[in-house]
Amino acid sequence: MKRLLAVALAAAIATPAAADLVFPSLSYRTGPYAPNGIPFADGYADYFTLMNERDGGIGGATARVLECETGYNTTKGVECYESTKGEGALVYQPLSTGITYQLIPKASADGIPLHTMGYGRTSAANGKIFEWVFNYPGTYWDAASIIVKHILNQEGGKTLEGRTIALVYHNSAYGKEPIRTLEVLAKKHGYDLMLLPVDHPGQEQKSTWLQIRRAQPSYVVMWGWGVMNQVAIQEAASIRFPMEKFIGVWWSASENDTLPAGQAADGYKAIAMHGVGMDFPIYADLKTHVYDKGLAAGAGDQHGSVLYNRGMMAAMLAVEAAKKAQEIHGVADINAAQMRDGMEALEITDAVLEANGLPGFMPTFQVTCENHGPPGLGAIQQWDADSKTWSLITPFIAADRQVVDPLIEEDSAAYAAEAGISPRCN
Repeated sequence: MKRLLAVALAAAIATPAAADLVFPSLSYRTGPYAPNGIPFADGYADYFTLMNERDGGIGGATARVLECETGYNTTKGVECYESTKGEGALVYQPLSTGITYQLIPKASADGIPLHTMGYGRTSAANGKIFEWVFNYPGTYWDAASIIVKHILNQEGGKTLEGRTIALVYHNSAYGKEPIRTLEVLAKKHGYDLMLLPVDHPGQEQKSTWLQIRRAQPSYVVMWGWGVMNQVAIQEAASIRFPMEKFIGVWWSASENDTLPAGQAADGYKAIAMHGVGMDFPIYADLKTHVYDKGLAAGAGDQHGSVLYNRGMMAAMLAVEAAKKAQEIHGVADINAAQMRDGMEALEITDAVLEANGLPGFMPTFQVTCENHGPPGLGAIQQWDADSKTWSLITPFIAADRQVVDPLIEEDSAAYAAEAGISPRCN
């Protein structure tokens, strides 16, 4: 008997259980950006909890979310990265363009992938230059192009000559990111571009909207975040700007942006990278395995909101990339370099979405060595103040690749020359 116990103990030591798969969450539950940071962080955490509770983890390994509060502050974000990267971090999702710009060289040198989903440095979509950075399923420049396509469609589809588009933007790296694309598109389609920066955090916008009232642009496009969004919608309503001609990027597109304006927000539009609401099978599983067990993140009051869904989407894409990495390398306990391989081989199909309880939730796509930012599609969603819900009012629209791709090549080539990076994927 003693011999059998000794053999069993030796076997257990020789084949230890897989270590946790660590997914840091650079969150912000405090400060002026908390209304947007909280639902994303909750959705991100709850999806990983679902994996652990329902599926026993990812490929047999437990997922561990390592949350670190940044307050949407770039310095704190970098500190969070430095303090957590040694925990076995597989991928960082900074949820901040400012933090992303600081982390691109650090994470690349450390060999840890970044996923800047629909934000960050747009030219990181060029995988030939940015080996460790991914921004699927789209970029800021895709979003700018899609919004202009929607405006063009609203104006008859031929030209925007004689029209003015005003960009109300967060006066930061984030808000400035689409300007170059909108300038190129202005030359192509003939509209005038009016630039209106709003300083952090965006609570004072009286002068901005007085300028809009005087200039009377044909459309207003918003690149805002946090409290800036709700203030802008309220100010637009105060000058009676037509809400159906006020269009936000996908980070100016949540219930927290529209609800404070009440009925005045009715008709406001924004771009969407995924479906809206709770009418997806995954929510039944979340109820059974997460909510009813008292395991929901935060206050548990964000379920079904746009940014909660986006946090789930970010987690789902991370999980699918981890599964792909496990498949490629034949191990459950993957490291950051192997996670990067999984991200570069990621394919989101209808079958994958169906299996995750998210049928039709988002467009399908495949990542390649050359392209880290597919598919570059976006739909237009619109707010209904009576039902207090968003609805997709268009199919998913493709970005103008003839404009966006050359800009990506130009900017990434300049970065490569400055950083001494040789293109790969040959």
